[in-house]
Amino acid sequence: MGKAHEIDYTIYGDDMQFVEIGLDPGETIVAEAGAMMYMDSSIVSDTVFGDGSERDAGKGLMDKMLGAGKRVITGESLFMTTFTNKGQGKKVVSFGAPYPGKIIPLDLKDYNNQIICQRDAFLCAAKGIAIEIAFQKRIGVGFFGGEGFIMQRLIGDGMAFIHAGGTIIKKNLEAGEVIKLDTGCLVAMTTGIDYDVQFASNVRSAIFGGEGLFLATLKGPGQVWLQSLPFSRLANRVYAASSKGDNKSKGEGSVLKGIGLKGLLGDD
Repeated sequence: MGKAHEIDYTIYGDDMQFVEIGLDPGETIVAEAGAMMYMDSSIVSDTVFGDGSERDAGKGLMDKMLGAGKRVITGESLFMTTFTNKGQGKKVVSFGAPYPGKIIPLDLKDYNNQIICQRDAFLCAAKGIAIEIAFQKRIGVGFFGGEGFIMQRLIGDGMAFIHAGGTIIKKNLEAGEVIKLDTGCLVAMTTGIDYDVQFASNVRSAIFGGEGLFLATLKGPGQVWLQSLPFSRLANRVYAASSKGDNKSKGEGSVLKGIGLKGLLGDD
């Protein structure tokens, strides 16, 4: 595999972060369509099939379309967007997070040139990073693992950026060390991690305690990244709050609730 473009970056913000990428002349970054926030006028964008890596360079149209179709399965859009510095000197382009959480910068050289992450975690990467499918072999993981049989595999020797919800923690697992977690809280892991899904030991607590029937088990050696707020959990809370009651004036944040219709409109 060829060498990925070397890029500079700065992450801004706390809960709603964005990453600003510095590109030297001729350097390119690849991003999910719609993620761009702003860019210098010398940055030229292009929409392409494939991920811009050398794995795509020698492929024909049908192979590139197949690769694009695989990305759709992993939760990404049909097209990828490239941003190239066509000007003089360093120029910048930035990409925003899609919902509250953290952007995680990963230098793939530090992780044996490969990381496996949740389906919709990818934000952007230096040109030369391949974005592929990672199939989970165990049927239990496929049916009950939250991400199904399919996760994303990022391959290369440069920088990649993923996004996850809430607060992120990185844990180093020793050989044979096991942790259990909610299936939606897994963000990414190195290839040495053994990932499985098991029934909760206490079925009564699982049913009535709200924790679910299944837990993910991660066994070392390797590194894992966990999120405190999976997007599915956030969406469920927002939906539940928005569907409480049909009377719009009875919402928790309603101005009419605090003031009262009579006080607002007068005695008449």
